[in-house]
Amino acid sequence: MDLFHRQPEHADPRSGRECGFCSTMDPDFASRRPIDRMVVHKLEDTASAHLTEDGYVKHRIAELVTKRAVMVAAPLQRSA
Repeated sequence: MDLFHRQPEHADPRSGRECGFCSTMDPDFASRRPIDRMVVHKLEDTASAHLTEDGYVKHRIAELVTKRAVMVAAPLQRSA
């Protein structure tokens, strides 16, 4: 191999898997386009791991809805 060519990685960089977080937290997950459900297979289930912008946005929405549900369920603390 000469200096001007990279070694083949033998892996498709576009390969991925379905996001576990979105599949459990988003009730409309099944209706998403297949590419919007996918995350990079080497990364954790985070918004930035999604392959598309729509997948990223929908993941963030699911995170915010989850966070809001936790905040609403928590009792309000009184300040002095």
